[in-house]
Amino acid sequence: MDVSEPASISSGIAARYATAVFGIAKEEKALDKLESGIDDLSAALGESAELKDLISSPVYTREAQGKAIMAIAAKMGLAPVLTNTLGLMASKRRLFALPQLIAHLREMIAAEKGEVTAEVTSAIELTPAQATELAATLKSQIGSDVKIKSTVDESLIGGLVVKVGSKMVDTSIRSKLNSLQNAMKEVG
Repeated sequence: MDVSEPASISSGIAARYATAVFGIAKEEKALDKLESGIDDLSAALGESAELKDLISSPVYTREAQGKAIMAIAAKMGLAPVLTNTLGLMASKRRLFALPQLIAHLREMIAAEKGEVTAEVTSAIELTPAQATELAATLKSQIGSDVKIKSTVDESLIGGLVVKVGSKMVDTSIRSKLNSLQNAMKEVG
């Protein structure tokens, strides 16, 4: 069995839902509300083990998943198109694809806005001022708006690893030490 198969199935399902949701939201001129809704939903998924369990556990019935996700959507004030899609996904037992749906929607919204996402890994958390300055620097290099997706990896010791599309710039102290170690091995 191909291990990547379930991931590709989830991604394919999510892509079809995302295309439909995006098209409706764009037609209704509700992309901003959709974007804030997926940000809220993503944050809730990151913070709540119960929500992760709800969308992925086969123990819950379709009805239980549907009622719970609709209550969550109402409480969060999500856009009607997103709320209805979550209800449909629950009725079809496809809530497991929710993280991929969020990722696809983010990509589509960013493309519509002309934004590029930069994945930034740093040894310590970036301050808002540092993130803004980094975004401005990257914008001057790339030529389009840059949205920073920041993570922390203390093993970097210092510096940054910045990925924009297929390009990566690694200025971390860890990589410099590794390079120095390799150079020392070649000499000896």
